[in-house]
Amino acid sequence: MSKTILIATEKPFAGEAIVKIRKIIENAAGYHLELLEAYNDKSTLLKAVEMVDALIVRSDKVTAEVIGASKNLKIIVRAGSGFDNIDLDKASEKGIVVMNTPGQNANAVAELAFGMMLGLIRNKYDGTPGTELKNKRIGMHGYGNIGKCMAIIAKGFSMKTYAYDLYLSKAVVEQDGVNYCKSAEELYSTCDFISINIPANEETIKCIDYKLLSKTKDGALLINTARKELIDEEGLLKWMEDSPRFLYASDIKPDCTDEINKKCSKRTLFTSKKMGAQTAEANINSGVASVNQIVRFFEDDDRIFQVNE
Repeated sequence: MSKTILIATEKPFAGEAIVKIRKIIENAAGYHLELLEAYNDKSTLLKAVEMVDALIVRSDKVTAEVIGASKNLKIIVRAGSGFDNIDLDKASEKGIVVMNTPGQNANAVAELAFGMMLGLIRNKYDGTPGTELKNKRIGMHGYGNIGKCMAIIAKGFSMKTYAYDLYLSKAVVEQDGVNYCKSAEELYSTCDFISINIPANEETIKCIDYKLLSKTKDGALLINTARKELIDEEGLLKWMEDSPRFLYASDIKPDCTDEINKKCSKRTLFTSKKMGAQTAEANINSGVASVNQIVRFFEDDDRIFQVNE
């Protein structure tokens, strides 16, 4: 019996990605593709998931209600790294496997981080003198796929690279020629630029607080391409007021954007919407990886990228 794969994306995949996905499904045989693109009503998604066997999403919210509406769903794949948009507990309760596609958009996110950093240290190109990246110290708070890409790019700018990752040893970090920091505090007090590359979970929500920010060097720049929930916004506002040369760039507008912009607009740079994975290459990579993982799951019970229990 044919299995139905639904791609439900408020922000659709690139046309080339869909072409490649269709080809994979045709070659695999026994699968049928359904598309729900640029939808703007939750009821549409609830109806669409009812009879499908697999679901691919991007940043779409897969809530308990959405999962509860499904009758045949066996696997959900988040085309991207972060999966906090999916109710893992509800999925596990229904025996549904949830996966992500780590690394597929890592280079896109890393390049965006440097683009935003350059824009901010050049004063948003307003004609006034800025500063350079060369010989500065950059720290990766989290040294996964994105952190590794950033380290490679940073070396091209002749920057000194540092990393702190709670789950990686000194040997693993240093094998890439990156300096190891034993704590977040050491990283933040050492580097001129700090990039947040960690997931949002119970341990990390609001972990970037006033106490940690107060460790930063004068004139440091913090770049957040991860999740806004990692930032204690009250602490961020206070630190920006207390440290008049501190810079903040984010791929996710904070909830306190209006308040920040009233006081510190020249020292912040925010994208209009999350843009980290918004390249043709990342779009194609994550879409293709998603459908390949689904086929391997059904054919071989491959669960290598499963993120729930």
